Amino acid sequence: MNPAYATVDHTFTVPLDHRAPDGPTLQVFAREVADPARAGEELPWLLYLQGGPGGKSPRPSAGAPGWLPHALKTHRVLLLDQRGTGRSSPVTARSAAAFDTPERLADHLAHFRADAIVADAELIRRELCGDTPWETLGQSYGGFLTLTYLSQAPAGLRACYVTGGLPGLAATADDVYARTYPRVRDRVRDFYARYPQDASRLRRIADLLEAGDVRLPDGDRLTPRRLRTLGLVLGMGDGFERLHWLLDESLDAAGELTGTFLHQVMSLTGFADNPLFAVLQESLYGQGDGPTGWAAARALADFPEFTVDADPFLLTGEMMYPWMFREIRGLRPFADAADLLAARTDWPPLYDPCRLAANEVPVAAVVYHDDMYVDAGLSLRTAREVGALRVWVTNEWEHDGLAASGGRVLARLMDMAAGRA
Repeated sequence: MNPAYATVDHTFTVPLDHRAPDGPTLQVFAREVADPARAGEELPWLLYLQGGPGGKSPRPSAGAPGWLPHALKTHRVLLLDQRGTGRSSPVTARSAAAFDTPERLADHLAHFRADAIVADAELIRRELCGDTPWETLGQSYGGFLTLTYLSQAPAGLRACYVTGGLPGLAATADDVYARTYPRVRDRVRDFYARYPQDASRLRRIADLLEAGDVRLPDGDRLTPRRLRTLGLVLGMGDGFERLHWLLDESLDAAGELTGTFLHQVMSLTGFADNPLFAVLQESLYGQGDGPTGWAAARALADFPEFTVDADPFLLTGEMMYPWMFREIRGLRPFADAADLLAARTDWPPLYDPCRLAANEVPVAAVVYHDDMYVDAGLSLRTAREVGALRVWVTNEWEHDGLAASGGRVLARLMDMAAGRA
């Protein structure tokens, strides 16, 4: 037991495919957390839906995550490791390599989207709460899950809080990436405005990588296009500083890349601990009969300022490309299956527009005006299309405002949903 919290670990057996309950199963892990002073009380449940895809729930420590102390004033919190993450039958490079064909791996991975996660949550709710509905807190992709939950099982929900995660209900992967590249471009330019020396430093590093065969500690070659994926961090509140201090120690006195830099780049761009983030990044937009078709890679052709020899050297963000699954050790076992997922045309719908329009479950959502990952325009359109949804738009926080605000974001959303703000 963490001294700051009373915790109970739970493991649930769920079907891999909820349409075939007698088939293969998965183990789904969740950690119950309560204030020790209130652990014996009957408190309402708050289910936390982590961002991602492919992200496990946070592990609680004193005062962390930043929103948890506020939630525990009134609730018992369930930190869910979504299927395939953390301790929930994790999908790893090793487990992927065990499949005998790419087709079987792709079929397996198709069961790790929002519809299956919501079905898991409902099974867990019934086991823990019976017929009593619970509340949810969805961060980023957790907001996408929330809209699927409201579409599929609204009777299980009492109230929902969404932070930086209102999806475009009908937005395709092409729609999303057409909007994403300009936001990332502007964010990189803002980073260079704050740290002008880093623009020339990144250009110098890219030229070194183009001219020679530079290897990361795991043996992968570091190329300019892999270097560009460091831009993923720029959408967080501390992202500019994280990247700046990484670059600060990138070159030694002789102008060679340092071991410290190479090790950190390997960790930041390797997906060793969350391959589903890369594997399912575009599949989460799949609905109907249209393939996602490596949308980010196709959209790149419309933005010539992102070519690797352009100056300034623009970084990329939450985009996944086919080359990553051939060049990054932790993603190679998924390569052929990822191609099959990109070509898939039988994705079931994730959102029910009619049910959402008639929704009566109180929903309070914050939309971050300058969010690099989730388009504010699409989010606000969705806010107009969902009944009983109140939205707060702010530029005070970046995408990680839920954790960075020390509970203030969650407090305001709870007040909004309860009609107090």
